[in-house]
Amino acid sequence: MSLQNASTKLTHFIIGGFDTVKRPVAVGVVMLIIYLLAVTGSLVNIIIIISDKQLHKPMYLLICNLAVVDILYTSSSTPTMMGVLLAGVNTISYVECLIQMCVFQLGATMELFSLTIMAFDRLIAIIYPLRYHSYLTNARIMVLTYILWFVASNIAAVSSTIVVPLPHCTLRLRYTFCDYAAVLRTTCVDPEKYFNQGAIVSFFLLFFTFTFICLSYCVILIFVKLASNNDRMKMGSTLVSHLICVICLYCPFFILAILTRFGVVLTLEERQGLSIGIILGPSLVNPFVYCLRTKEIKNKIFKILSKVNIAR
Repeated sequence: MSLQNASTKLTHFIIGGFDTVKRPVAVGVVMLIIYLLAVTGSLVNIIIIISDKQLHKPMYLLICNLAVVDILYTSSSTPTMMGVLLAGVNTISYVECLIQMCVFQLGATMELFSLTIMAFDRLIAIIYPLRYHSYLTNARIMVLTYILWFVASNIAAVSSTIVVPLPHCTLRLRYTFCDYAAVLRTTCVDPEKYFNQGAIVSFFLLFFTFTFICLSYCVILIFVKLASNNDRMKMGSTLVSHLICVICLYCPFFILAILTRFGVVLTLEERQGLSIGIILGPSLVNPFVYCLRTKEIKNKIFKILSKVNIAR
């Protein structure tokens, strides 16, 4: 079935993931507050880094890239979920659903890639502190970032190429937004084969990115042991922010994988609760971690706030 045929026979989907929620407005308000905080925090990081030429350095370019990814990731699905909870708009067009599925996959993949490249940046900065700026220039960081976006875009495009040709037997989505699993369950085919293919791709993405981050930390710890006490404090401070972001992103993934592996059957509500946490958690934590723990960004915010107070 072509995209044209699919879009004429199936014009929209009905989002049924929140049908059992007892207090949809309360849940929607909480999600709205978290979403606004996450987007605002990311926008603050982006504006500060772009406006200050002194922050046009590899590390801050990567922080800016992570902020862009956070906005894309959480905005891919959260507005749709808030629309269902707060406004009762539980339908989404077929084309919009496919776009949301691809954008969500792109955001999720780039979250993994962004933290991985940031681990690589910290590794080079600690191992080769004197030659760091010659190894990682702004141009090289930009090229590497573009390559990762290109790879992630191709990975996201695969989901649509798989789903589009399949015939659909139901309009109702079991989940809270259009992701690969939700759309696949509306088709008339046995989804297990496609779920297995998706699980393999997800496993390799999670395994290789997490392994690279862990190996980077292991090498860094070796250098930290050989460093002086003052250097240890500086190295540890640069890693804490990144470690917090890694924990917030990977822990829900691994909890879900471990529970499933040991035969723990999660209800649909529990599984969807974890999925929402995976979306909103990192996007909320990341910008505030880098606002509060990065001295240059924090000082810039304090200067802006002090000028505002003086103006008053």
